[in-house]
Amino acid sequence: MTNTDLCSPEITKLAGAMLKVQQSLKPAQKDGQNNFTNSRYATLQSVMETCRDALLTNGIWLTQLPVQVDHGNLGLVSKIVHAESGQWQSSLLMMPLPKSDPQSYGSAMTYARRYGLAALIGIVTECDDDAESSCRHETENKGLNNGKQGSSEGASASQRPPQPHDIGASNLPRLDGVQYRKETATDGKSCILATGNTHAKKDFLRKAGFRWDGNRKLWWKYDQAA
Repeated sequence: MTNTDLCSPEITKLAGAMLKVQQSLKPAQKDGQNNFTNSRYATLQSVMETCRDALLTNGIWLTQLPVQVDHGNLGLVSKIVHAESGQWQSSLLMMPLPKSDPQSYGSAMTYARRYGLAALIGIVTECDDDAESSCRHETENKGLNNGKQGSSEGASASQRPPQPHDIGASNLPRLDGVQYRKETATDGKSCILATGNTHAKKDFLRKAGFRWDGNRKLWWKYDQAA
């Protein structure tokens, strides 16, 4: 994607108006609650309320529209236009869809609009808990992969990677003393909870995509097969 795909040839008047917009912006209020990560976040409504009046006052038109991208992904274009000059700037956000149904599409659309808008306008919101969890997950996995590994023949049963098996529609590792159950999160998505003797199996759970909820003292992840 080239610069001409992202903005008009000239954006000086748009930039001047956006400077005034950003001078008046305040952090978006965290009005939503994620019970699984025990954290609050700014909803789409909060992000919109943070910038709507400032954009209108300075003659900036905002639009967000879905576009066709690769199969299984949602494409969302966020675009701002300076009404007086016609100068514009835009961004494209692509997000994978867990399922091809209206509920998954609507949930992904709301999520994409929130983050696409905040990034384009320069709105400060909450820390990205999903991104932080992902970074910790990758770092911990690297540490495990870089550590000394004994031969598979001499390794004990607790050191050998667990074998996957099917529980309902989800592919989960078989771990002694660990039980799984499904639950619906506050965002309407289906989640898988891991309980029981999880402390000794935490490395395997991380590799399987589970995250630790310190408030509820359990491991969880979204059910991608739901």
